[in-house]
Amino acid sequence: MTRTHEIRPDLDEGIDRKVLSQLRARFLTLNEGRMARAMEGLSPRQQMVLKLLPLFFHVNHPLLPGYVSGSTPAGVANFEPDAATLAEAQRLTRSFSYKARRGNSPQPIHGLFLMGSLGTLAQADQSDMDLWICHAPDLSADELAELGKKSQLLEAWAASQGAEAHCFLIEPQRFVRGERDSQLSSEDCGTTQHYLLLDEFYRTAIWLAGRTPIWWLVPVYEEAGYELYTHTLLSKRFIRADETLDLGHLTHIPPGEFIGAGLWQLFKGIESPYKSVLKLLLIEVYASEHPQVECLSLRFKQAVFANRLELDELDPYIMVYRRIEHYLSARGETERLELVRRALYLKVNRKLTGANAQRNSRWQNQLLQRLAEEWRWDHRQLALLDSRSQWKVRQVSAERRALVNELNFSYRFLSQFARTERSVSLINKRDLNVLGRRLYAAFERKADKVEFINPGIAPDLAEDTLTLVHSTNKKAPGQTQWGLYNGSLGNLEWEHFAPLKRSSQLLELLTWCHRNGVIDSSTRLALHPGSSDLSEFELFNLLGSLQQTIALPLASVDEEPLLRASEPVEVLILVNVGIDPLKHHRDLNILMTTERTDSLSYAGVRENLVLTLDQVTLNSWNEVLVNRHEGPHALLDCLRDYLNHLPQGPRQPHLRVQCFCHNRAPFIARRVEEIFDTAQHLLLSDLNQRYLIQVQQHYHVLELVPGQVRHVALGTLPALLDYLGQEQSAYSPLHLDPMALEELDLALILPMGQPGCIQVFYRVGDSGAELYVLDEFNALWHQRQPYHDDSSLLVPLQRFVQSILFRRDAMLPMDATQPLPQLDIHYYQLLPAGTGRARRVEPQPAPQIPADRPRYDVQAIVGKAAPGKVQVTLYCNQREYSELEYGDQLFAVVAREIVGQRRELQPYRCYITDLDLSGLLGDSPGSSNLYLRYKADLERALNKALEQV
Repeated sequence: MTRTHEIRPDLDEGIDRKVLSQLRARFLTLNEGRMARAMEGLSPRQQMVLKLLPLFFHVNHPLLPGYVSGSTPAGVANFEPDAATLAEAQRLTRSFSYKARRGNSPQPIHGLFLMGSLGTLAQADQSDMDLWICHAPDLSADELAELGKKSQLLEAWAASQGAEAHCFLIEPQRFVRGERDSQLSSEDCGTTQHYLLLDEFYRTAIWLAGRTPIWWLVPVYEEAGYELYTHTLLSKRFIRADETLDLGHLTHIPPGEFIGAGLWQLFKGIESPYKSVLKLLLIEVYASEHPQVECLSLRFKQAVFANRLELDELDPYIMVYRRIEHYLSARGETERLELVRRALYLKVNRKLTGANAQRNSRWQNQLLQRLAEEWRWDHRQLALLDSRSQWKVRQVSAERRALVNELNFSYRFLSQFARTERSVSLINKRDLNVLGRRLYAAFERKADKVEFINPGIAPDLAEDTLTLVHSTNKKAPGQTQWGLYNGSLGNLEWEHFAPLKRSSQLLELLTWCHRNGVIDSSTRLALHPGSSDLSEFELFNLLGSLQQTIALPLASVDEEPLLRASEPVEVLILVNVGIDPLKHHRDLNILMTTERTDSLSYAGVRENLVLTLDQVTLNSWNEVLVNRHEGPHALLDCLRDYLNHLPQGPRQPHLRVQCFCHNRAPFIARRVEEIFDTAQHLLLSDLNQRYLIQVQQHYHVLELVPGQVRHVALGTLPALLDYLGQEQSAYSPLHLDPMALEELDLALILPMGQPGCIQVFYRVGDSGAELYVLDEFNALWHQRQPYHDDSSLLVPLQRFVQSILFRRDAMLPMDATQPLPQLDIHYYQLLPAGTGRARRVEPQPAPQIPADRPRYDVQAIVGKAAPGKVQVTLYCNQREYSELEYGDQLFAVVAREIVGQRRELQPYRCYITDLDLSGLLGDSPGSSNLYLRYKADLERALNKALEQV
């Protein structure tokens, strides 16, 4: 190409119209070359679309595509279609006849420009056509609506011809002020990228028709005085106003734009990293130069002024690459530069190896070949990149590391830039935080999280044939592992190969395979189960369950869930993976023939068939997590962790529980699911619930408070009774699993607990009676006593409870604003009597205290003594007996006094009839259960002393 000297139209030295004409011609020459390249890459029908679009905006004709009405704005400034264009239109609509516009016909369409990758190194067969339609500022709302409708009709027509077109209406004056109503390209992310979008427009747009940008005519050294320079050009008529349009200048780019553009590219890069790497690096280059940023569009314009019009060097993608190359080379970051080169090569997507490579002589291949030689890439490296569509786990894993490092580096760079620049908006800071969560969710490693290795690197990781092996871990004696191998390998043959992936747990490995698409419906799996009980039936059902729970591809995560902590959305619990719970039991015949079918307490030997639980969770951030519970408390610990991760409110996860082991799998799954469903319902229905579950002969309680669920492993019955007898500070409902306590009286008593009353239950046996009390907070008191008749059993308790309730009420001031509620006392008898299983509960009237029988009161007062100790004072018939006076002989002295007052010869128990604990509790009333426990302790000591008298 012929070179001339650099044109420098200077205001001080005078501006030559001839020079301006030369400048415009240079831009148009370059434009013509890009247009030719764009046409070369299009099909004949797509070429027709690009040729005819200016004509369709120039005229309104009922038979042409895009016609709305005769009043639709039409007329492209300074445009007259050539004979070839008219011939193309007539082939489309034979009756069309073009009439040239005469006189001062309106020309509301000031300019048509093509944005996007057409005419560039990265043009592909399906590249979009982003069309900027610059129009006059005086169009009415109705005219704009008609023009918009015409644009939509032309988009639909282009699509019918195999071209994806997007039309964007632009009013230049509003655009200069940064006012626009929508995105202006298919890659545009919104109004926060005005100057960066303008920079891209000036260096990439292909002019189709109409006025040309006045920016073309302003020297780079005059960019800072752009308004004065363009005003001079127009006011002194160096150029005509109807020849140019003004979209603004690039003197200064606000720092917030770098952040906004970076956020958008990072967001896109999470799923398509190669497409974003180049733009992210360019943003980094620009931001690192701020505030003295030399935009690529200014370098582009400087080259045209200097008459350097080589299409290859001014190709938008080559310019971006050269700028990044210079930046990274200066920083010595060769690994990042290699990643940029791979990203550019894959973006261009033109293979330089293979059967078709030599026959393809298009300019893109030739330019790409020169770049590959410049980068010293050998045939092996090119062949690896060209086989990207066949990349599998190993290649993708290696490439993922580089891409994730780059995305994380870009995020840290943007975060630091945002902190440095005080002008960054709060919106950008919020977006940065949200984006940080997106990156964390997509790429951050953490315990139990399944790593996603293919963020847009390869189209398909599915393997045709794989071998799954369970074996001993030679590096950890006594431990086993699962390995996944390429191909179909025979027994022990796999030992000579390196696995694609290994894991200590099967489900973790299978979930990784499913999440990354390594196993799909067409994959053939060879299984070597080793010492596990895994069958092919179970294996394929496990994979099917994963496919149901984690349906791929996952939908993109909206912003709203990222503003909250992650929450489970889908939960799959798999019981006894690779384990047959009956296989190794010492007496399989008993287990198989028993009448007791509870999976948690199975058969006469009460075997627990729930041995392991694997939980797979898909959360609201699209993270997939796998964790495992095994051991004697596996079920309850898994349930506790599941409940503690539940969100509050209506957003509850969808839960599946499944089991595919060899024996009793449906019953096991159903039993576990019932427990999970019940516990979840209880947790969501109240803030202070308890759930009692029996596993074998051991008892467990889940204390259900949202986010604070506790698993209390109690052991056998005595420990359970101790737990149930603990004092409660508020009413706490206790719910029983239907299979728990089924042979005990407690199975009838505990479900009857209710707040605001004291409930007394008794059952008469062969050698005494069992006495139970549920207090107002649902704490249980239990005592075994001799039985003569109901009255002698219940009257002492009735007298005692009435006394403590009297004291409780007397402690309150008369004008108490919130008096304590009255506590009713209810009595129930468990029937039938005897030693067998109680079947029913019958309400009983409260016992009547005989008025004619002389009362012998034994009152106790318990107060504080030395730290950690109490001091007891007893009153018998109003006479005081204190530890201060009698020391450790207190109960013996009182016992002799009681015996001395009795008239009956037959010995019988002594009861505390009244108890004061105000010395311990202060103004707190205390629960009835606490009084009953002190009563029992005191009576135990007193009756022991009576036996010695």
